[in-house]
Amino acid sequence: MSSITSHRATILVADDDENVREPLIEMLQLNSYHVISADNGERAYQAACANPVDLVLLDVCMPGPGGFSVCRAIKARAETRFLPVVLITGLASAEDRIQGIEAGADEFLHKPVKKEELLARVRSLVRLKRYTDELENAENVLCTLARSIEAKDPYTEGHCDRLSRYSVSLAERLGLSQEDCNDLRRGGIVHDIGKVAVPEAILLKPGPLDSAERKIMEDHTIAGERICAPMKSFRNVLPIIRSHHEKQNGSGYPDHLRGAEIPLTARILQTVDIFDSLTTDRPYRKALSQEKALAIMWEETERGWWDPDLVASLEGLLEESPRSFSIVSA
Repeated sequence: MSSITSHRATILVADDDENVREPLIEMLQLNSYHVISADNGERAYQAACANPVDLVLLDVCMPGPGGFSVCRAIKARAETRFLPVVLITGLASAEDRIQGIEAGADEFLHKPVKKEELLARVRSLVRLKRYTDELENAENVLCTLARSIEAKDPYTEGHCDRLSRYSVSLAERLGLSQEDCNDLRRGGIVHDIGKVAVPEAILLKPGPLDSAERKIMEDHTIAGERICAPMKSFRNVLPIIRSHHEKQNGSGYPDHLRGAEIPLTARILQTVDIFDSLTTDRPYRKALSQEKALAIMWEETERGWWDPDLVASLEGLLEESPRSFSIVSA
């Protein structure tokens, strides 16, 4: 049996009516599922957050928070947003179905629930959850690899996590979508993962690199894109990895892109990357103040390197909340 289906799935059944809840529990247990139950919306949400649940069967009309509200809360939480939720309802209007879709429900079942339909939906959604879990595990491996590269150099400790945090803060200020923010959160962690292909003698060299060494170092953007390319969930992260060393005037690498040719998410990460490198200790200098770092960034922007709108947005963000861009988050 494949790893996708090799262990018992855990199903959360939430319904305030014992005459509905208990037969569902018995049916699922007879089909080798492990079942957790709840008799109201609050307990259902707590159970979904506290247990390694694979699927939630959620009655729409329950005391306290109803099924729509519980579903919305589950999907809004980062740890449970991919948890499949099936709404079980006696409501049949188009408005109710639209409300369920907007709450993030994965499926609907109408009362009275038919055994064959229920078990078919459960099998399908549990299988999907297992694939999602394996994908998440693969992403965790990539993030661990990225952090292991960072750990080789004591001067870059915490760099990936800071970039992840800083880039999301800047993106939110710019009004980017949640999807873009998620891409930047991931991109901040894995943007330099291609350095795994760079020899340590080059990666940690204290002096300037020669032309051959610099070419190897610059190729880390292409190597990083290649490492992450098999992950479909990283498709919008790939431009960040590849293009975060481009410059506005085309003098960057690897593709010598200019201006708006550089993806916006890559420009955002690039902006906070430069700021972080200037405001942290390096072997050749101590960390600069935020004011000095911004002054240098504006000088380099005048040379045609960085996006002036993003540097201005970063400056505004720092004026509003300077501690949010400190080494230790406020």
